Amino acid sequence: MNKIIHYRNKCIGCGVCYEQQPELWRMSKKDGKATLLKGVGKKEVFILNIPNGQVAKSQEIAEACPVRIIKVQ
Repeated sequence: MNKIIHYRNKCIGCGVCYEQQPELWRMSKKDGKATLLKGVGKKEVFILNIPNGQVAKSQEIAEACPVRIIKVQ
């Protein structure tokens, strides 16, 4: 199983992840940062297991992130 790793504390709130993959991301009204839906977090690092069918799109989003805080493994 593949996974998305999101370093939320470094997020600048650009919204590219939410715009391209709204089924996995939301923008927080509280602080303006992206939130990985159903991601399990510890100290502002969130991890979500994803099926093979979402890997390509998630990789595109990771590459589009201007601060490179999204990783796909």
